[in-house]
Amino acid sequence: MEQSLLNIGFGSTVVADRVVAIVSPNSAPMKRLKDEAKDEKRLIDATHGRRTRSIVVMDSNHIVLSAIQAETVSQRYAMLKES
Repeated sequence: MEQSLLNIGFGSTVVADRVVAIVSPNSAPMKRLKDEAKDEKRLIDATHGRRTRSIVVMDSNHIVLSAIQAETVSQRYAMLKES
């Protein structure tokens, strides 16, 4: 069984089948989600020091931060699912 990896930027990938949502970090609920994950040690920062432009929610309840726009990550996810 081969697992497809979703590129979330700067050499970082997540297992595409485990992605629940790809969202923009700008709204207050998403900021709260990020802060709660950080407090509970479920936050994975894959921004490499850059500004957070998307939040990837995983089925393991982990929150992954990416410096790539949510729309771009979503397009990459859709392309993976098509193939």
